Amino acid sequence: MFNLVLFGPPGSGKGTQSENIVKTYQLQHISTGDLLRDEVARHTPLGVEAQKYMDQGILVPDEVVIGMISSKIDETPDARGFVFDGFPRTRAQAEALDKLLEFKNTKIDLVLALDVSETELIKRLVGRGLTSGRSDDNEEVITKRIKEYRSKTEPVASYYDAYGKLETVMGNHPVDETFKLLAKNINKYILPGA
Repeated sequence: MFNLVLFGPPGSGKGTQSENIVKTYQLQHISTGDLLRDEVARHTPLGVEAQKYMDQGILVPDEVVIGMISSKIDETPDARGFVFDGFPRTRAQAEALDKLLEFKNTKIDLVLALDVSETELIKRLVGRGLTSGRSDDNEEVITKRIKEYRSKTEPVASYYDAYGKLETVMGNHPVDETFKLLAKNINKYILPGA
């Protein structure tokens, strides 16, 4: 089983590249946002628990999110592997994820970090805001989100770097070119699916 964490600031193309990786390598996509919405919609015990926090505008505790990830892994026992998107966001979450995966006799094999200049991120997000009507389309909000991302995820990147699992990929390129760079790293572990 091959497990990959894909990091990237808002606007780095993480969502698009996750889709490309999932399709090319036949991996399961684990997005914590999607998991939360799914568990809440299905009224599972974890979903009911998560809803209590969400209703109060509080972040869902790590234990609940880890429980959802555990359920997702158990639901797909024949998976070739997983792409973790948007998780872990903190060092504590990275440690909890490692413990969970160890318990399931697997591990994170590779962490890919998309590195995109702040100027490019702002340009992309302002453009996305104009076409999608998203609320994060002004420079002030975007800059704040990028700073927040960098301060929270840099410790996670160094955590994985200490284990020799982190690779940084320049994401300023067009989608196809960036994907080729990501694939070059992934191909060291697993080849595209049949």
